[in-house]
Amino acid sequence: MALNENKNLKLYYSIKEVAEMLNVSESLLRFWEKEIPLLKPKTTGNNIRQYSEKDIENVKAVYNLVKVRGFKLQAARKMLRENKQGVDKNARVMESLIHLRDELKVLKKQMDYLT
Repeated sequence: MALNENKNLKLYYSIKEVAEMLNVSESLLRFWEKEIPLLKPKTTGNNIRQYSEKDIENVKAVYNLVKVRGFKLQAARKMLRENKQGVDKNARVMESLIHLRDELKVLKKQMDYLT
């Protein structure tokens, strides 16, 4: 049986790891948890947050609405409540476009170096 090297073996991420993924502060994530009912990571007995992959997807959706698209928290909360699937799809598309843009920048640098 072959190993699936692409499979993520980690079940939970700390708030620090999630903050680093999105380049935001931990306090911002805690604030969003208070303001957006959708964001409810699992907590241990010591109130240590544990984010699952689904929790991270939800945080990325909020990040996309607030940081990338410039919505206020109240508007983001309303969009998530009324059209969660559309918001998720938009977040995935935006993430792909940002990744593609970054790759194109690297290619442009390489091309500039050659000429």
